[in-house]
Amino acid sequence: MRHYEVMVILDAGLEDDAIRASVDRATNSLTTNGATVGKIDRWGKRRFAYEVDHRSEGYYLLINFEAEPAAISELERMLGLADEVVRHKVIRLPEKVIAGAASGATRPSSAPSSDSAGGTPSEANENGAN
Repeated sequence: MRHYEVMVILDAGLEDDAIRASVDRATNSLTTNGATVGKIDRWGKRRFAYEVDHRSEGYYLLINFEAEPAAISELERMLGLADEVVRHKVIRLPEKVIAGAASGATRPSSAPSSDSAGGTPSEANENGAN
């Protein structure tokens, strides 16, 4: 099984019961197709950077799960047909992200460490420094 996450943006005008029902439909679609649903992050209402379908805000959800690729196509079909879903995106998580999260390790910093900042002149030129 592969690890995935799906970001779902629902209509912000929905009641809590309708949001809960929409999440339940998505998770039921996954579990009936053999997936294991993990953490569900409810980010709540957020403003869009620009209008989407004449809406200025949406209700954001992030669902982590493990599934076979066949379950993904059914989930995308269900989310694409749902009127309350403004947008959705399914992402397959890379194995190194999964391994890092399982071991409790944090992502490495993009800033260079103090001992590697100097380097040799040839290394500095390769990295774009003058």
